[in-house]
Amino acid sequence: MAPASALTRLLHKLSRRVRSTIAPVPDIPATLWLQTLSRHRFLADLPLHDQAKLRALSALFLQRKEFTGAHGLEVTDAMAVAIAAQACLPLLHWGEPAEALAWYDDFVGIVVHPGEAVARRQAVDEAGVVHDYDEVLLGEAMERGPVMLSWPAVDGAGRPVADEATGSGTSVVVHEFVHKLDMRNGGADGFPPLPAGFLGARDARGARAQWAAAWEPAYEAFRERVIIAERFGGEWPWLDAYGATAPAEFFAVACEAYFVSRERFAQEFPTLAPLLDAFFRRPA
Repeated sequence: MAPASALTRLLHKLSRRVRSTIAPVPDIPATLWLQTLSRHRFLADLPLHDQAKLRALSALFLQRKEFTGAHGLEVTDAMAVAIAAQACLPLLHWGEPAEALAWYDDFVGIVVHPGEAVARRQAVDEAGVVHDYDEVLLGEAMERGPVMLSWPAVDGAGRPVADEATGSGTSVVVHEFVHKLDMRNGGADGFPPLPAGFLGARDARGARAQWAAAWEPAYEAFRERVIIAERFGGEWPWLDAYGATAPAEFFAVACEAYFVSRERFAQEFPTLAPLLDAFFRRPA
């Protein structure tokens, strides 16, 4: 028999699913929705019919997820809607809201911090020595677990920065929720689940090979640009340099830039934009 706490969580989960099936989905008030659009230009720039779809998708997302403020932070309705809208953006063209949100059905909790979060980490060097260190985070997605977000980073998504050549194509929410998509195959590795017929591939293996043929050289070229900028004073790339740390991070950083500033992203990565168009089912 399952422990009482585990059984309670299971019953709560089942009850929530039943309610989400039979209960009407509350609408997001127009004033609140327009406030969200006004704060995030990349959402306001969507066609009106896509804005309406995103609003409905976000409302169902809010019904299914639970928000918690860390360190005494109160998560207001405006904060929750801003997170929901950005989290649902990658799912916009993936069918009816309930079908699309199935991609996020492995977790419920979203923890919002009032500032940067600090996580205690361990690393083992080549000599086998264990090093403890602190890592400053703006967000984190845990496999089959909650998503953590820094509110200042969420609120600043897509805003111009002092140097508009770098860092303006960012959304920590899109970044972390794309990690969730990537994790549907297991640990995040930059290879999200692809349908067998993806871009004409005959099977899932062929789809993965086609994906790798574009992403792997793009990642290596990007890493080289970041290394040259760091070590030799070369020009910094437009895309967030954090993407050079691992293939999974390159995928997430690329996706946030794709959604925040697709036109610029397509200029910077002409071989990747068509793959993301196909993966996110962007209408022609």
